[in-house]
Amino acid sequence: MDITARLDLTNWLVAQSLTGLPENDILRGFCERCREAGLELSRGLTFIDTLHPIFEGRGFRWNESASNESDSFEYGSSNDGEAAQNWRRSVFHHMLEKGHDEFSIDLTDCAHLDFTMIHDLSAKGHRHFLAFVHQFGEAGTLGQMDCFYSYWLTRRDGGFTAPQMAALRDLIPLLALAIKSAQQVDIVRTLGRVYLGRDASEQVLRGRISRGVTERINAVLWFSDLRGSTAISESISPDEIIPLLNDYAEASIDAIYDSGGDVLKLIGDGVLAIFTGGDMGAARQAALRAEHRFRLNIAKLNARRAGEGRPVTSAYVGLHLGEVFYGNIGSDDRLDFTVVGPAVNEVSRIASMCRSVDRELLASSEFCAGLDEEGRRYLVSTGRYALRGIGRAQDLYTLDPEIAASPSAARAYESYLADEMSHP
Repeated sequence: MDITARLDLTNWLVAQSLTGLPENDILRGFCERCREAGLELSRGLTFIDTLHPIFEGRGFRWNESASNESDSFEYGSSNDGEAAQNWRRSVFHHMLEKGHDEFSIDLTDCAHLDFTMIHDLSAKGHRHFLAFVHQFGEAGTLGQMDCFYSYWLTRRDGGFTAPQMAALRDLIPLLALAIKSAQQVDIVRTLGRVYLGRDASEQVLRGRISRGVTERINAVLWFSDLRGSTAISESISPDEIIPLLNDYAEASIDAIYDSGGDVLKLIGDGVLAIFTGGDMGAARQAALRAEHRFRLNIAKLNARRAGEGRPVTSAYVGLHLGEVFYGNIGSDDRLDFTVVGPAVNEVSRIASMCRSVDRELLASSEFCAGLDEEGRRYLVSTGRYALRGIGRAQDLYTLDPEIAASPSAARAYESYLADEMSHP
């Protein structure tokens, strides 16, 4: 690969990194351009640890010919089990242990080596294996993202030439920088979704980060909390409290997200969420759908926890509709993207009334009034109540007990919710 080809590839990597080309496309474009310039790559694989609540990192593959392998993958923790054993037998673990940043293997003479995947690669006709580890400095490390790993193969008899290896040494750091840059964008989006919620994250990433930048919206408000959580927490060991909260939070968040809502806050064992859109009737129905799914999730969860001998509970849900301010609230140094307004206070008070009237769901009259005629048939009044801290009394509604008592009524309600799922 001559100097002109290297410069062209360098410029391409920089340009595509700036435009935000996906990582697998960056790798494919890099490998194809290497081959066009005479560097006979047969396979390339790169991976990088990341900052994510579920998996440890992401990897990207390229092969010279079509295969059934995906061009990107995610991997979990390499600290335990078979994954840990495979990692300790890998070339990259060996390189980190020995302090090497480059490692070369002649795949025509590798029978004496015990690294994972090496013999399989040799059997597939590859002739030379060249691996790199590019470590980031302390200021460039983010979570577990402290290295860029890659290996490169060729089928060329005699393996990579010295000039080809020199070209890869020059170019791989630029490839690493391009993929690291893309991963950092992914991390920002992931952290935004995890800690702010899906819609709030998109708002912030679009630039809405100034204090006081809010909009006035109509929204269906959801507030839920666990039944008897204080008593349960006092009766179990401290290390069981967080798993308890996580289990029931997951049950509610999955139901809300699956029904098109957005979770804004986790407040102890409480969840604040909103359902929005141009059609508030559809938003109300989506909230009822989420509440129904929440109950189904709780039933499955309780069956599992009971089988494990762990405490179980249920949850109270309050539903309301009102005008709220949605946006950035706080100080210049600490902002929260959330909703505020009297309706937010009211929905939490409605949820707290569930204990007094012994109902797991309570909805306000504002919520019920906007349902279609069929939807209103499934809700019945529990009476008129003065809510703590709220100046006016209002009627509160719950699901008709007939739904729980009658299989035919339950099927009709589930059919109503299912039919609404097909509507935009």
